Amino acid sequence: MAEKLGPGSVFPSMTLQVSGGGSIDLPDHMDGKYNVVLFYRGHW
Repeated sequence: MAEKLGPGSVFPSMTLQVSGGGSIDLPDHMDGKYNVVLFYRGHW
C-alpha cells in the first residue's frame, strides 16, 4: 500500500481514465493553487 500524502507532499504522477472516455495526466492538469482529487469506485 502506498503512503498517504501529507501537507506539502508532492502529488505522484499518474494517468487516469476518465468516465465517458479519454484520460487525464495528474498532476499536470492541476492548474490551481488548491486542488481536490476524488476517487470514486463505480460499483461494488
